[in-house]
Amino acid sequence: MTIGQLFQKLRPFVRPYRGLVIITLVLTLVGSLAAQVNAITLQYTVDRINELVRGHQGVGDGWRILLIVSVVLLAKEIINALVTFGQKFYGEKLRIWVSQDLAQAIIVRVLTYRIGFFSDDHNQAGKLQTRIDRGISSLTRLVQIFFIDILPLFTSALIALALMYWANVWVGLVATMIVPLYFWITYLQAQKLVGWRRLFRRNMEQKSQGIIGIIQSIAVIKSFNRESVEAQKQLVLQKTLTENQMHTRQTGYVFDGLKSFIEQIGVVLIIILTAALVLQGKMSIGMIMYHVLLFNNVSAPIRSLHRIYDEINDGLIYAESYFGIIEANDEIEPSGNLKPAPIRGEFRLQHVHFHYPNGLHALKDISITIRPNCVTAIVGLSGAGKSTLISLLDKFYTPDSGHICLDGVDINDIDTHYLRDHIGLVLQKNHIFSGSIADNIRYGQMDVTAADIEEAAKKASIHEQIMQLPKGYDSDALTLSGGQQQRIAIARMFLKDPPIIFLDEPTASLDAIATEQIKTSLDAIKRNRTVIIISHSLGQIIDADYTYVMQEGAIVEHGLHEQIYAQGGVYKDIFDAMAKSLNVDKIAKTFEHESIFPELRQSNQSPES
Repeated sequence: MTIGQLFQKLRPFVRPYRGLVIITLVLTLVGSLAAQVNAITLQYTVDRINELVRGHQGVGDGWRILLIVSVVLLAKEIINALVTFGQKFYGEKLRIWVSQDLAQAIIVRVLTYRIGFFSDDHNQAGKLQTRIDRGISSLTRLVQIFFIDILPLFTSALIALALMYWANVWVGLVATMIVPLYFWITYLQAQKLVGWRRLFRRNMEQKSQGIIGIIQSIAVIKSFNRESVEAQKQLVLQKTLTENQMHTRQTGYVFDGLKSFIEQIGVVLIIILTAALVLQGKMSIGMIMYHVLLFNNVSAPIRSLHRIYDEINDGLIYAESYFGIIEANDEIEPSGNLKPAPIRGEFRLQHVHFHYPNGLHALKDISITIRPNCVTAIVGLSGAGKSTLISLLDKFYTPDSGHICLDGVDINDIDTHYLRDHIGLVLQKNHIFSGSIADNIRYGQMDVTAADIEEAAKKASIHEQIMQLPKGYDSDALTLSGGQQQRIAIARMFLKDPPIIFLDEPTASLDAIATEQIKTSLDAIKRNRTVIIISHSLGQIIDADYTYVMQEGAIVEHGLHEQIYAQGGVYKDIFDAMAKSLNVDKIAKTFEHESIFPELRQSNQSPES
């Protein structure tokens, strides 16, 4: 990305605040003019005082000069103070407002992206956060540079140069010769550092992702006593960052010293030239200080421009990342325009293939029919493609080939928001947002009453536990246990009350009693709805109206429970393994024992036994 391209990309964010830009520019231009007053005043003062000295006049004769100089310099400082305040106030207001718009723009944009964007290794949470935060910080600084700093600095330097040329062309030429040399060295410095800056950005993203990974995995790290291992990983990365920073600083110091040397040569040349002109009688002695101060007004902005140029090149690295995210048009979630009503819930998949971004062939030639108002079970070992199949039905991903139809309409032609309004999704691990329990349940349907929230909680068998908390439904949802949070997610689904329900291991993190309570509630809501369930629970699989068995991304068996079990294939192996893991034989003997000897069970429960 070039500076010109970046400027064009920033314009839409600055355009709403062009009034602030104009005010700030006017103030900074006034400040640039005021910056030349010192040189003119000093030249006037030195020459007038020199005349008084030559005429053998004292302080009494020079009071008028001192008064004029004092008034001029005091007025200049008052104006400068007001201008500086205005510059900082309006400039900071512009920066804050543009920062707000940049942050909101990327949040709104990212929310439109498909799930595949976030599953890419380059878009992990920590890396995205670093790119976004650094990008916004750099861009807001660049806004100040483009619209607040550059023009006044150029103006100050140009005015000072013009005054030098007005006084003497040769002195002006000397000052002008220093400027391109200074810029050339600055350009070489930027080119030398651009690769290191990109490397620094990547290392910062890795560091941020590493810290997030440690926080998320802290229980596992501690359980295996791997604190030193994780610390060593971060130390290696930190050493790389340190080496990068040291190299950058070292290079910067070398070039900064060279530029300072060039600047001082310019000052020496101007002093020698102006002194020679004074000795030749072509210039007054006050003009020496006049030109030195004006050259300082030329070189000081150039020093700032060097710093700004560095900041621009540094900011370009993060700006590329920011706009790379916000302009990822191919990542926008596809959506149709159709809103078929009513939705019955019949899904037909024909020869569907799907690859993940990492190349994994997750679904292979899937052709199935999900019947409306029926419970369909998807069974298979971990990694078989069960959850991926549900993700495609919810339009989280788009198949590489094949067709998915809902009630005879291609799912790609259906409005995505409309589709998801009619689907309830309960995952094995559902996200709980920061906030109250009531707000988390209300997420399923925003315009509901407190009574509706309580009713949904009762259906999810969590109401009694909520009421035992000190703040009840106003308690922080993040303080709940994993099983309780799962019930909150199920309560959302009850509140949404959709005609289609996807259940991906909905009771995996619940205890046996809670599982039975939730199963009873789910059985009630399953009636007259299209339900797809992924589960390792024998009871929920057996209850299904139809079952599809997946293996390595393909459908290998399907039919009623009895039919596919009798085939003696994958389904039988999975079902038998489930039964063995539950120790069904011993459970059956326990129930048999209770039925044969009920009086023994009663005696075992009596206090006298």
